Amino acid sequence: MLTTRGLLVAALLWGGPSISRLSAADRNASAQIASEIQRLEQGGQKAPADGGIAGVSTAVHDSLKAADEALHSDKPYLALEKLLQATDLAVGSEELKTHAGTVGSDMAAFETEWGKISSELAALSRQVQARDWTHSPAALRALAEVALGKSVPLLDGGRGFAIAIGPKDGLFYLGEARGEAQFADFCGSLSLVRKKPAWAARSLLPELLALQAKTDEAFQPPRSIDEHSRFIALNSTLKLARELDSSRSYYGALYQYLESIRHFAMLDAAPVDAAHQPELKAAIAAELAKTSASSRDDSIRRLFLERAASQTAHPDGSAPSADEWRSAQAIFTHVLPAHAAAMKVAPPLRQTSGKAIDLTLVRWPYT
Repeated sequence: MLTTRGLLVAALLWGGPSISRLSAADRNASAQIASEIQRLEQGGQKAPADGGIAGVSTAVHDSLKAADEALHSDKPYLALEKLLQATDLAVGSEELKTHAGTVGSDMAAFETEWGKISSELAALSRQVQARDWTHSPAALRALAEVALGKSVPLLDGGRGFAIAIGPKDGLFYLGEARGEAQFADFCGSLSLVRKKPAWAARSLLPELLALQAKTDEAFQPPRSIDEHSRFIALNSTLKLARELDSSRSYYGALYQYLESIRHFAMLDAAPVDAAHQPELKAAIAAELAKTSASSRDDSIRRLFLERAASQTAHPDGSAPSADEWRSAQAIFTHVLPAHAAAMKVAPPLRQTSGKAIDLTLVRWPYT
């Protein structure tokens, strides 16, 4: 008997009324995504609860459920975003479950596993970077670049945790690193094809420096205390954006920059009152239609709009949270204009005088 997702895979492979408008390549890509969702879910069902990390199994299940729902509702990029979250956690949990008993407090055993995964990541990185992304949608390439950009810091961070706390405590991060690289490789295998002209990818360094300056200025009590977790998320997102930009991974840098814009906007985002919620939902739907009709590849813009749409209308009919409404408002009010500006020629870098010191306050940015 086929499971619900098994039926979805079959529907995507062989067609049906809801997907008849999709091209053969899109149907194939959707089937690939559905199959990967199903594979991760089956792996989670076979594994012991959490694999030693409280809440991981629930988080993986929730992300896979969200990916499945996004795929059903014609939000392919949101489905991939949720799948990335699930892959990271699922592979991290599997690594801990598989090797905790053998590694334990043995640093030499940890170093052996670290070397094995390091070699695997190097091979996957070469494979992803060697792919021809010329005809891929910008959002697909962005997600692959972000995942690959996170993999090495996670790998190195795993060793840091092993040294500071204990070898076993670094295993989860090694698995996360592997999961991120595997996801990047998965993106490269998808048959999604860009159907519209690409935008001219460029460095976002002027915008990133300007946003960092605004973030530093905003980091003052009491907000720096009240919004501490938001500032951590904002700074870590900006840090990865700078790293991607410096390595000329401009698609991933744009995705991270726009996510930084959303985080920054959330620092001051007011609640969306009930009277204005239908108006925001309608505006987001209109922007999604506008993006579909765009003459260029606006898939990164679409990704954020897909997320906003999902935050304001849950498939199960449940009410969105206040934070979801605020996030959707931030995407509409701040992320969309930032995306439009990023499509233009870069603004000039602001000149500074005197000596400067770069100080990174957050040591571990990706957790």
